[in-house]
Amino acid sequence: DLLDIVFSHLNLMETAYFGLRYLDPSNQTHWLDPAKKVVKQLKGTSPFTLYFSVKFYAADPCKLVEEITRYQFFLQVKQDILQGRLPISQDLSAELGSYAVQSELGDYDPRRHSPGYVSEFRFITTQTVALENKIAELHKKLVGQVPSKAEMCYLEKVKWLDMYGVDLHPVLGEDNIEYFLGLTPSGVIVLRNKAKVGNYYWPRISKVYFRG
Repeated sequence: DLLDIVFSHLNLMETAYFGLRYLDPSNQTHWLDPAKKVVKQLKGTSPFTLYFSVKFYAADPCKLVEEITRYQFFLQVKQDILQGRLPISQDLSAELGSYAVQSELGDYDPRRHSPGYVSEFRFITTQTVALENKIAELHKKLVGQVPSKAEMCYLEKVKWLDMYGVDLHPVLGEDNIEYFLGLTPSGVIVLRNKAKVGNYYWPRISKVYFRG
């Protein structure tokens, strides 16, 4: 099984959170079904490109057992932020950026880290020199923090964000207005014009109907 090969290569034990996804010719994302043959699912998408991603977000990623699992969540959330799926404030982006740099480079060392060293990394699409300078300033304060601790601090911050782990899908309401249905670790949210208009927790959802 292809997914098992990937899990083995990454030395992952907590595999239920992850999957392989691909884009169809119309740029729609699909998750590879491990129970079906790969070639039957990838018709018309040659050349084949598969992306290893978090499929199911843990409500509290800090409680994941394996350090390597938390690291994969850390990498995924960094991408979510960079690609705009997880919006954050400038202040938080500076703090998260400092943890990411600590994870990647370790302690700040003026002999190794020349001015502007943070610009080697991309954290958000609207990254500025001012933000990079703030990240460098915060990074200097993290001396002694091991990479795994920096990644844990990063996840501790992002897990509280409203859009953490949200998988958005456009839907048409009964009023013929477009909404976005967001699947989250804690339940389902409904957005209209980027504003939350509904929040339903999994324990309170007994039935889900599909019509279309």
